[in-house]
Formats: sequence, structure tokens, C-alpha cells
Amino acid sequence: MGKVAAARKLASAAALGGGGLSLIGAGLYGVLTAEAKIARKVIGDPLPDPVPDATGWYGRGRPGPAVKIALLGDSSACGYGVDRVEDTPGALLGCGVAEQGDRRVYLRAFCKVGAVSADLDAQIDRALPIEPDVALILIGANDVTHKTLPSQSVQHLSEGVRRLREAGVEVVVGTCPDLGTVKPIAPPLKQVARAWSRRLAAAQTIAVIQQGGRTVSLGSVLGPEFAAAPAILFGPDQFHPSVEGYRALSRILLPSLLASLGLGPDDEARPETRRGEGVLPVTRAAVAAVNEPGTELDGTEVAGSRHGVRGRWVELRHRRRRPQTEGTAPELEEVAG
Repeated sequence: MGKVAAARKLASAAALGGGGLSLIGAGLYGVLTAEAKIARKVIGDPLPDPVPDATGWYGRGRPGPAVKIALLGDSSACGYGVDRVEDTPGALLGCGVAEQGDRRVYLRAFCKVGAVSADLDAQIDRALPIEPDVALILIGANDVTHKTLPSQSVQHLSEGVRRLREAGVEVVVGTCPDLGTVKPIAPPLKQVARAWSRRLAAAQTIAVIQQGGRTVSLGSVLGPEFAAAPAILFGPDQFHPSVEGYRALSRILLPSLLASLGLGPDDEARPETRRGEGVLPVTRAAVAAVNEPGTELDGTEVAGSRHGVRGRWVELRHRRRRPQTEGTAPELEEVAG
């Protein structure tokens, strides 16, 4: 089965509540989970230290109105493994939006180390009362360690995006990273991990776009961090990129986060062909996106229609990276001027 057909089949199975185990085959899925259990015993326990909480205000003295961001997902959203709150994705992105968008920012972290896609519903329950302008979701990598069927993972994500969009919240989803970049893992586990994560990322993209959100491909952006920390595949609490890994993650997400808030630069209002941007059917665009970190997909219209014969129309974008903003500790209370 081709990549486009496989992604479409997985997304369709999720929408219908179907299986999806055929993505990698029942036998190989069993190998994956069995070897994961063995590896977890060898690797040991996760770090005992709590994750710094990035919740708070950023951008003191910036003009209003303030922007509210809800951060949802797993350990990659939390910034698991860093010692300082300034180095968490929440602080880096909060400061980045404040500086690049010239706004005060209130960011609240609802993410949790070890979370899987099924945990999104509870996180959204807690996030909706703050009436966020945008929700940033990073989820998916831990689902494999919990033997969650890919179609079920996508279904949970799709439902979560639907709830947020119905509440008027913009949604940006960083799709599942490429777990095949874990170099210490030998075949056939490596091939299984790559196939699972890439096709899951493509299916996540299709589901999110259908529900009115936008996605950003993480691809192999954390590859060097995975190579240095092979525990990523075997235990959710042992996924801990370095400080530089989280900086790379934030640099990729920031332009799309700004765009979702209407704070992007004027010269990026339309796709640029010379930058490899354009309008494509969603499934074809989703498969292309998994191969290039930072690729953003968002729904659009062609001749007044949101759908063509091959599905939803999307804009494929490669937004320009912004200068790295240094993270700061958040203010716990809003401070004027």
C-alpha cells in the first residue's frame, strides 16, 4: 500500500472507529511492544525531579489585548528533563509570541508527562474555562508504549480538536515525531517505529485539518536528541530532549503559532511557489509534510470550495524561522507597564 493510501485508510478508520492495526501488522506490533517492555527494565526508572511549570505571564510592558495560550499534550510539551523553567517549550514560546507579536501573553500548561492521546479530553476540560485564543497540542509519541491502536490515537486527537474549534479556539498541532531516528534501535524495530510514527503523523494531519485546525510537522527535528536518549521509544517519562532540542522544537512551532493568532508578517499572507509552498489535497500534503520538519498545513478554499475530488484543500507552507527568543521565567500575576 502506498503512503498516501495508507494515511487515508488510517484516517478513515479513525473517523469510523475502526482498527488500524494493519498499519504495521499484528505480528510486528507484538514485537515492538515486547521489546519495549524488555528495554524499559534495562534502562531504569525515569527522572524523579518535577517538570518546571511554564504557566504565567510573558511580555511585561507589551500592549494589549493579551493573548491566551493553552499548552496541551505530553512530556515534549512540558519540557521534561530541563532544570530551568526558562528552557521549557512553554516559556520559549510564550516569550517568542510576546516579542514577535508585540503582545502580552498568558500561557497555561495543561500538558502532563506520560500523557497519551486519550488524555487530551481531560486536559481540554481544564483548558476551556480560561477561554484560550489558541491551543498548542503535542501528542502521539507515547501512544505506542501503551499499545494504543493508531486509529484510536487519531480519533482522540480529532475529537479534541473538534471540541476546541467549536469553542472558538484556534488549534496548532505538532504531529508525531519520527521515531525511526532512534539510532541505537536495531531492525526490524527501527523500520516499525519509522512506519508507525510517520503514518500516524500523516493521519493526525488529515484528522486535524478536517476538524478545522492546522498542523506543523516535527519530523526528525528531535532526531539528535532521540539518538542520544534511546529511551524515547520505551518509556514516556524517559523522553527528555536537551535544552537545544527544545529550542529547535520551539523555533519550528513559533511561526505557525503566530500565524494562527493573526500575528504573522504581512509578507507571508500567501503561499510562495519559489519556497515550495502551494495548495494540495490534504492526504498528498500530509504525506509530504512528514518528510520535512516545520511544514505547516492549514485548510483553504479553491474556487470557493473547501473540498476537491481528492479531499480537503490545504495550504502547504514553509514559514520563515524567527530569531531565537530567550526564555524567561513567567510572572505569576499580570503586571502592568
